[in-house]
Amino acid sequence: MENEPLIGEALKSELSALYRAEDRHYHGLAHIEAMLALAAEYRRLLHDPEAVEAAIWFHDAIYDSRAKDNEARSAALAERKLAGRTQPARLARIMAMINATATHQLPALEDEGAAGDTAFLLDMDLAILGAGPGAFDAYEQAVRREYGWVEEPIWRAGRASVLKTFLARPRIFHTAEFHSRFEPQARHNIERSLAMLQR
Repeated sequence: MENEPLIGEALKSELSALYRAEDRHYHGLAHIEAMLALAAEYRRLLHDPEAVEAAIWFHDAIYDSRAKDNEARSAALAERKLAGRTQPARLARIMAMINATATHQLPALEDEGAAGDTAFLLDMDLAILGAGPGAFDAYEQAVRREYGWVEEPIWRAGRASVLKTFLARPRIFHTAEFHSRFEPQARHNIERSLAMLQR
């Protein structure tokens, strides 16, 4: 049980198929690959790199832009698929990481290692906010396509509200590494996007 990788090739194929769904313009395989690349880059700072990688693979496995419980359903999928592959406590940490992506707030975790890994996972998920202007604009357009069923005035109000909550936070990124690397550009990108939404 312990010698097998948490996410073996068969499971990668199964999850990849979910991420290749036609309605995923942003929350697809490229997003997962970008996060996995960041996880590899910061691997030395992760307490349980394999658990973080598992959380990355599962965090958007269930994605329906009309639903409000995608993260909870993704965590439940992880629980079903990873049961028996690792200890229950570790699986609970992976599920907590996935559920935290619903709000991008750090949950109260007593385990310092799990708290640190969750902070990195959340920051990797939001790293696109601090991307260069071209990549950020492409991300905004892709998310808009995922919500193509929402009428423009409602979209603008809703998206502006989401972006404002990020700007209102003392820090968008939880870790010192991502804060110094992405925070200034993220705030600049969000302010520019808000100006366009509020035109």
